Amino acid sequence: MRSRDASKSDLLVAVTAMDEVNIIACMLAKKNGIPHTIARIRDPKFLSEPVDYIKENFDIDLVLSPELITAREISRLVMTPSAINVEDFAKGRVRLLEMKLSPRSPFAHKELKDITLPPSVLIALILRDHHMIIPHGSDRLLPLDNVYFLGNPESLAEISSHSHAKYQRRTKKALIIGAGRTGQALAPMLEKQGISVKVIDNNEDHCQQMVERLKKGMVLCGDGTDMDMLTQEGVSEADTVICTTKDERLNLMMALLAKHLGAGQTMVRVTRTEYIALMQQVGIDIVLSTRLLAAGEVLAFVRSGSVVSVSLLEGARAEALEIVIPEGSKAAGKPLMKANLPKSCLVGAYVRDGRVYIPDGHSVLAAGDSVILIAEADRAQDVISYFKGRD
Repeated sequence: MRSRDASKSDLLVAVTAMDEVNIIACMLAKKNGIPHTIARIRDPKFLSEPVDYIKENFDIDLVLSPELITAREISRLVMTPSAINVEDFAKGRVRLLEMKLSPRSPFAHKELKDITLPPSVLIALILRDHHMIIPHGSDRLLPLDNVYFLGNPESLAEISSHSHAKYQRRTKKALIIGAGRTGQALAPMLEKQGISVKVIDNNEDHCQQMVERLKKGMVLCGDGTDMDMLTQEGVSEADTVICTTKDERLNLMMALLAKHLGAGQTMVRVTRTEYIALMQQVGIDIVLSTRLLAAGEVLAFVRSGSVVSVSLLEGARAEALEIVIPEGSKAAGKPLMKANLPKSCLVGAYVRDGRVYIPDGHSVLAAGDSVILIAEADRAQDVISYFKGRD
């Protein structure tokens, strides 16, 4: 830490398996002149403290809790029927909603220019056979496309209700398999939303910790792959089954077993991004990568300034960015059709004075606007540089 090379660094990222080591590393980094620090913190005893307290007393600029981030994302998806991905921007005023297009959808087989959407909604991205499409008016939506809708949450709720998506039923009963850190963070969140929660784990200590966190939920110490147990505990009545253990292959097997026994929607937590496409292909409804969710937090911090948030899409092949237009930006003060935007970049929405706007070629951005952008990941830095750059 005292070496010349270390002291010249701008950022320390401490992600060892021990929270205490990560905290001490950040404190030492600040004392030795490294200006910015990120620490992975996993223990609830630290996470229960206010974030500002941790930052001020332990010299940590960004507290990174992958399990807590994952739990929040799962909770948001559970509360959004028909969605397979949800990202919020501009303090919740703008939402990016991913849905798989049903063959019965009124949008299927139509060109975008012929689709009538609410005034505050647009189609921001299409994924088809693992190919990403930044859409234009002549592009046609096909059944089983993954379609990203961008707009205000109220209008997107209207889109969801008419989507004929594969899974639209509101979750009333949830089964969580895995009472580790992710499960322990998630279960109380769902319970607060009025969802009946049942948890299964084969670790007695984890089960006891879960019992202490829940008010009404049921905790069962047992094997999540035991068909007799799952049947007896009514897995077929569960609207959503969420597998959150550390073992990705075990999560896959348990989710498929739950599907076989009649469960509704299945969600699986993974770390390795290469498992995402495989699990989706074999029938898992929603696959969440803890690693990608955490990476989005780190990217937003590293790019901080005018970049407010970053969400990684489609296995980090695309990014959704929220940028505040700075004074003198080359993107401000001219119609978008004349702004010479970077390639593979879509200006999806902007927020001005608390109001959400869906732009067209005649729209003019101004300093202080919060702009939501969709860009290919390998061009994201060029997009950021353009919007932060000055004329």
